[in-house]
Amino acid sequence: MTFSISARCPDSGMFGIAVASSSACVAARCAHARSGVGVVATQNITDPRLGPKGLDLMAAGLSAEDALEKLKANAPHLDYRQLALVDAEGRTASFSGANTLGTHRVASGNGVAAAGNLLSYSRVPDAMVAAFEESAGLHLGERLIAAMRAAEAAGGEEGPVHSVGMILVRAEEWPLADLRVDWADEDPISELASLWERWKEEMDAYISRALNPSEAPSYGVPGDP
Repeated sequence: MTFSISARCPDSGMFGIAVASSSACVAARCAHARSGVGVVATQNITDPRLGPKGLDLMAAGLSAEDALEKLKANAPHLDYRQLALVDAEGRTASFSGANTLGTHRVASGNGVAAAGNLLSYSRVPDAMVAAFEESAGLHLGERLIAAMRAAEAAGGEEGPVHSVGMILVRAEEWPLADLRVDWADEDPISELASLWERWKEEMDAYISRALNPSEAPSYGVPGDP
């Protein structure tokens, strides 16, 4: 019921994750990213605790693979979990437990890992990685959206997708983008793409307002001089 892509941009050092599902509010449970550290996708029968734990392990210096092994050694009900990690060097690691639902697969490339379960076609994650790699040079947000579009075009999951989210982290202690469509009856990925088109024009201004309000752009709202 879920497909995701986790990635590092080698040009900007940003990390990002996008995830979609037939269930509501998928990003709130499954998507985890931390500036300077990496990304963890925790999905299938989701244990949201594994996201922060994986990030803590990588923050302590473990590679994605070593962090995954630590998680696997200590996580309860591991057979129900599907995980994908990307670390600060762009190394990836992934895992699908024996009880991962339906058709499932993970695929990886240079600094990118895609994972899915209850897929309509086993190669959906491969299509996501290919789209991500083919869009090299674009903003990380654009590349993640392209990968989600490719997943849809390749068949997506067995059921209709109803929720989707995307998180981007840069140098700041908070996300550069945390965009979510928590429920849509039709085409939430297009809604996310539209939300991204609006947000990307404003996101750097909000960073400036947080760090140095006196030099930040005007707010552009009624009553703002």
